[in-house]
This record gives sequence, C-alpha cells and structure tokens, in this order.
Amino acid sequence: MTSSSRPVVLIVARLPQHLLDLLQQNFTCHNLILDPLTEEALAAIAPQVRGIAANGEAKVGREFMARFPALEIVSVFGVGYDGVDVPAARERGIHVTHTPDVLTEDVADMAIALMLAVARNVVRADRFARSGEWKKGPFPFTTKVSGARLGIVGLGRIGQAIAQRAAAFDMQIAYHNRSRKDVPYTYVEDIVSLAREVDFLVMITPGGAGTRALVNAEVLEALGPKGFLINVARGSVVDEKALIAALQAGTIAGAGLDVFENEPNIPAELAALENVVLTPHMASGTLVTRTAMAELAFTNLQAHFSGKPVVTPVPD
Repeated sequence: MTSSSRPVVLIVARLPQHLLDLLQQNFTCHNLILDPLTEEALAAIAPQVRGIAANGEAKVGREFMARFPALEIVSVFGVGYDGVDVPAARERGIHVTHTPDVLTEDVADMAIALMLAVARNVVRADRFARSGEWKKGPFPFTTKVSGARLGIVGLGRIGQAIAQRAAAFDMQIAYHNRSRKDVPYTYVEDIVSLAREVDFLVMITPGGAGTRALVNAEVLEALGPKGFLINVARGSVVDEKALIAALQAGTIAGAGLDVFENEPNIPAELAALENVVLTPHMASGTLVTRTAMAELAFTNLQAHFSGKPVVTPVPD
C-alpha cells in the first residue's frame, strides 16, 4: 500500500510507542499530541481522516467527530471509552472499539495489591524501615485482609477476576451490579447497603454519566471508620471532594486509588494524607498487557480498513 493510498488516522491521545509504530507503519498519521495542528491545518486534513486513535481518557465528542465527514472508526486503547460519544458515533455508522479482556488479570492483580498496600500500610512501613525509625520501636499494627468482607461494585470480567483472587484470601464476597450474576457471591441491591456490610469496597464499574459520583458522602458514611475504598475503575465514579473529607475526618479508614477525577492532577489535600495509597493509573501497566492492548487497538483499525469486522467493538 503506497503512502498516498493509506488510510488517514488522527491520533488524539498519548499512546505507547509500540502502538504509534504500528500506526505509522501502516497508516498516514497526524498526531495531535506530539505535533499539534493549527485550526487551519486540521481543517485541511479533516476530509481525509477515516480513523481516530484514542485512549480511555480522550474526549471524542459529537462536535469533534462532526469535523471529520469521512470518519469511519474510533479505536480506543483501553477498556474504558466514556470519553467517546458512542451514540453520536452510531448515528453516523462510525465503529467504536476498545481493548477489553487482555487487561483483566493485571487490573484484578492491582486491585488486590492496593487493598493489601493500604490495609497493611506497606508504603508507610517501607519509609519506616528505610529511615531507621524501626530502631526506636515497632511499627504500629495494621488491618488484616484475609477473611475480611469484600464488596465489589461491577461484576464484569475484571470484577469476577478480583473475586477469584479474593476467594484465595478466604474473603466473604458480596457485589452490586446492574443485574444478578450466576456466581457464588452475595448480591446486594444498592451500593449504600453493600458499603455498610463490607470492610473493603472495590470499584470496578464503567465510567460515564450513569456512574458519576456513585461513591458519595452517603456511601462513605456507610463504609465506616474501619472500611477501605479501592478504586481501579474511573476517577469519575467517586466524589473526590467527599472522599477527601471522609479520609481527613476518619469517616473511613483509608483508600487505595489508581484513578482520579482530573488525571494527572491529584488534589494536594489527597496527596498529603497518610491513609491513602496512590498509583498513577497503572493497573494495566505491565509490558505484556500494554503490548497486547496496543496490538488489539491496531488490529481493530487494520481489520476495518481491510473490509473485515472489527475484533472488539464496544458493547451495545
């Protein structure tokens, strides 16, 4: 395929180098992150743009897509796609794809890692050992995880993988989901009731308007002063101001957070707290998984432009 006949793809997010290489080797690419275009330059190429390469945090709204009359597909590098206006895309017959499944195991691992880290105070204990404070006396007692009560909000692929891992810790598992699942865990009708009944509340529900601020002050109050919040979903599912207030006041015991409302900006009040473990949206960030995600994001574009069905369209 000559460069003049290759599909034109617009890159609108920070993507891993492996994916960028695949895109640049196979398509004519314009990278708005590395090489921002003027409005005039963008308007000049707009009629030729057939694909958009995005990530889970990118904003690809109705008005933005409307600028590209030949747009056929939006390929998202990530399982989440709440920044893409899927209904607007479907009105025009534009495919929207994402990269599920390949990151399930890593995200589930990270949920358990955050749970252990915040409950056992691993980060603070590391500093305690390194600084020589240990010589002055023992480290304070921490919270036991094995046998504790776990609540999972969102029992999809990743939620079930988290539950499988938690079962190995002999945890008592309950969940809240849009519908009951055929699983050996206790179903709870609403998130407030679930929070009231557990020691650890893990968020792994999709983002978007329907789940915005799902964890609010009422949920945190129900979780209580011995409860921990773990979020490996989207920052938008937690009311961050309410969470900070709850952590500061001891309304809950602590939190393990991989996602935030305004990434990569973390509120100074949150970063200053000792009863949180914060990671930079890295739950799927292993070399093996990110490589597989990159290849799947590329494969969706390649399949479409070859006249084949996309591999992983977003669900209806």
